[in-house]
Amino acid sequence: MMGLSLHVEEAITERRPPARKLWETIGPQRMIVIGDYRLGFETEPIAEGTELRVFIDYSLPAGLIGHLLGPFLAPLYARWCVSRITDGTRNHFAAGRRS
Repeated sequence: MMGLSLHVEEAITERRPPARKLWETIGPQRMIVIGDYRLGFETEPIAEGTELRVFIDYSLPAGLIGHLLGPFLAPLYARWCVSRITDGTRNHFAAGRRS
C-alpha cells in the first residue's frame, strides 16, 4: 500500500456455525495502523429474529509510524472491519430469505 510492504496472516481459532466464529493474527505482522488482533462474531436467536454481536480486540503496531498513526487511525480501521462483517452477515441472511 502506497509503496509500503504490508503483511498479515490470520487463522480461524473457533468456528461453530452459525453461532460463533473467531479469527486472529498469527506470526509477525507488518501493518501500519493496528498490530495483532482478534476478530469475531456471535449470533443468538431472539424473538424478533437474530441478534449479531461483532467485536475486535487489537494492539497498536510496533515502530514509530505505528505509534504516531495508530492512536488516530486504529479506531477508524477497527470500525471499518466491524461494519464489513456486519454488512456481510446482513446481506448473507437477506439473500437466504429471498431464496
